[in-house]
Amino acid sequence: MKILSILLVLLMTVTPVRAASLPDAVSFSIAIERGDLSLAREWLDAGLPPDFEGKVIGTGLMIGAWEGNIPMMELFVAHGADINKANSRGEQALLHAAWKGRLEAVRWLVEHGARLNREGQEWAALHYAAFAGHAEVVGYLLERGADINALSTNGSTPLMMAAREGKEAIAKTLLAAGARRDIVNERGDDALRWAMRYNNLKIAREIAGPESFSAAAVQPAASWGTAVRSQAVPDRADLMLAQARKMEAAGQRDAALKLYRAALAAIRQADAVASKTAAPARAATGMVISARRAKPGAQTAALHYATPAAASNSPTVGADGAPNEVHSKASGASVAPPDMVDDWLRRAREAETAGRRKEALQAYRQAAAVLRNPSQVPAPSPIDP
Repeated sequence: MKILSILLVLLMTVTPVRAASLPDAVSFSIAIERGDLSLAREWLDAGLPPDFEGKVIGTGLMIGAWEGNIPMMELFVAHGADINKANSRGEQALLHAAWKGRLEAVRWLVEHGARLNREGQEWAALHYAAFAGHAEVVGYLLERGADINALSTNGSTPLMMAAREGKEAIAKTLLAAGARRDIVNERGDDALRWAMRYNNLKIAREIAGPESFSAAAVQPAASWGTAVRSQAVPDRADLMLAQARKMEAAGQRDAALKLYRAALAAIRQADAVASKTAAPARAATGMVISARRAKPGAQTAALHYATPAAASNSPTVGADGAPNEVHSKASGASVAPPDMVDDWLRRAREAETAGRRKEALQAYRQAAAVLRNPSQVPAPSPIDP
């Protein structure tokens, strides 16, 4: 009886200790991103909900899809993760895999019940794959029955995404598969208009046909609207950002901020090179850093990938949808008025907490625009491209 009592006491004390060791959103994301299967399994066995959402990307299944880590996806699904769950930004595991071009992960998700199409006007995996230029993923999704004319939140189609980003091979694939050319989104744009606006003339010719293209080509460039370019973060910067996140989670905030600044410098350098070789010219990518020495516990440093057009206050938001919350001096960057930046960040966080995602995204963009142009108060900018 005495031994049994001791065992019962031990069992009663073990459970709360394990529960108390469950991760926060940041440490969870870092462990899953680095592929720590044993730690993920330990957390799940200790009671971590299988759909627990980490920082930036989302659940363990979503992070596994983003990284192309099929064993990680298998682990979370085996513990009951919802394969079609959307994160706080409306993104699903299949969308993450499609955005990163993880063909095997896309296949695995579809074979295990991930829905190709979404209800209403929502970004679908085909939008993400077309936008990012992953031809094999586009082909696979079409073979499996993805809606070729799916509408994004503002009514844009995968063909429009390919036309915007200059993905010629994907545009041809979509057109050959029967993509409609006449769909107009909520802003009055169609695929031809986007192809012309972004100077993707070969795609414009494929969409319009020779005769209609000849008529379009003689129109003034300004009649197609102002281009707002997208640009991927350089690999070197991406690595620095990942390392900065790890340092921040470990409490090394000063070292993390230095890496964020170095990453921003790398992005600006890449942007400057791109501006010499591409037309139209692109403005530098901005990042927002929120770091208050008086309140170290309130410091945050989420990721955000954005490249605005020259003379524009409308940066684009990256696929992970992460808000920019990093603000300080950066190499070659002006320092924005902290009160103004903090005000926009406060509005963004309030909107995000209330579930008003579009409003939150716009507020984050305003904060980034203030950092880029400290002397100007930016006008409201659109949400979707």
